[in-house]
Amino acid sequence: MTHAFDKGYWEQIWQGDRAPAMAAAGANPHLVREVDDLTPGTALEAGCGAGAEAIWLAARGWRVTAADVAAGALARAADRAAAAGVAGRVRWVEADLSTWQPPVRYDLVTTHYAHPAMPQLDFYERVASWVAPGGTLFIVGHLQHHDRHATAGHGHDHGPGGHDRGPDGGPGHGHDGGPGAGETGPPAAASVTAADITARLDPAGWEIVTAQESRRTVTGPGGHPVTLHDVVVRARRRR
Repeated sequence: MTHAFDKGYWEQIWQGDRAPAMAAAGANPHLVREVDDLTPGTALEAGCGAGAEAIWLAARGWRVTAADVAAGALARAADRAAAAGVAGRVRWVEADLSTWQPPVRYDLVTTHYAHPAMPQLDFYERVASWVAPGGTLFIVGHLQHHDRHATAGHGHDHGPGGHDRGPDGGPGHGHDGGPGAGETGPPAAASVTAADITARLDPAGWEIVTAQESRRTVTGPGGHPVTLHDVVVRARRRR
């Protein structure tokens, strides 16, 4: 199954029956582990969906710009931020991140399971250009792997059009070109390795802090365990 992953596609997703579960997700556990030790500054969440990561960062003192192409996702995100008491620390931007250019660079740029309407690694290189000198790039993506049966039935929370999240903070199901009933794994175009990503980061300009590939289990539909294969890269732009 193929999709354009454009604005129309993501707006439809965020008006669908899975949107409430997607919007209930918590912050990605890799972000919580890797970024909690950084000194808060300015942050950009690329493909923010319903805002879980942006809200988590704002609650810890970051001044966050959160961008997504889907107005429906941003409306839910703004409501969540207000409920969390951090509305004043997050700026929500409706934008196609394959063409949008931010007006400034940021101390932290993050993206989680993003699958834009452009080649995956080109997207990661694009968002890396938005990191300020001395700042941090943090990527969580779908790991390229061959064990498709292990991921049967799980989807993924793509951006920059939107995130397809389940209520456990893991991926949601079947709305983004990822699996629904009878489908397996994220689309190959969305899957990379840590080496794929770090190869796009010039060692003269970047220090690789974390380049990790992992497997974790979350609770899927009906309480069934689902295995997620993640690639996690954290890099610091040299001054």
